[in-house]
Amino acid sequence: MNKYKIAVFVGSLRKESLNLKTAKALMALAPESLSLELVSIGELPLFNEDLEETPPREWEDFRAKIRAADGLLFVTPEYNRSVPGVLKNAIDVGSRPYGENSWDGKPGAVVSVSPGSISGFGANHHLRQSLVFVNVPAMAQPEAYLGDAASLFDESGNLTNDSTKDFLKSFMEAFAKWVDTNTKKQAA
Repeated sequence: MNKYKIAVFVGSLRKESLNLKTAKALMALAPESLSLELVSIGELPLFNEDLEETPPREWEDFRAKIRAADGLLFVTPEYNRSVPGVLKNAIDVGSRPYGENSWDGKPGAVVSVSPGSISGFGANHHLRQSLVFVNVPAMAQPEAYLGDAASLFDESGNLTNDSTKDFLKSFMEAFAKWVDTNTKKQAA
């Protein structure tokens, strides 16, 4: 069985982020074929093409982590019907310099998480638009929108809702198949 390295990106920087709690739950529920690692995006300097001549060390390290991954998992809140600026900045940093897109061809999946009832629908779809441009084939089904997310976790950050656990487990199983299928296609 292949073991795939998955880079996990969380679009919220808060210590008690519902998105971070969800990412950790997804990591715990993942099948053994996936090895997941959180990749920090909060320290990335804002993208500025003028800096490409001597790229910041944080950019170089970040790009190397993307290139080393077999797949990508994005967990995002919704800010003003879109993705948080920190996540968009990470996508921009990883897509440059021109012609050296670190994201290129890596299979991905998107989970949006919200304390509200709309479940981050706008962010989920805006992120998918950016992923199309950087050539990340995003898993279409099952879709993952977690609303009323504050009620899903206990004070320690543990996922307590059994139906959500079952759904996220099946989501990660589908994602493992998605990564396997797309990785084999690239190798062929």
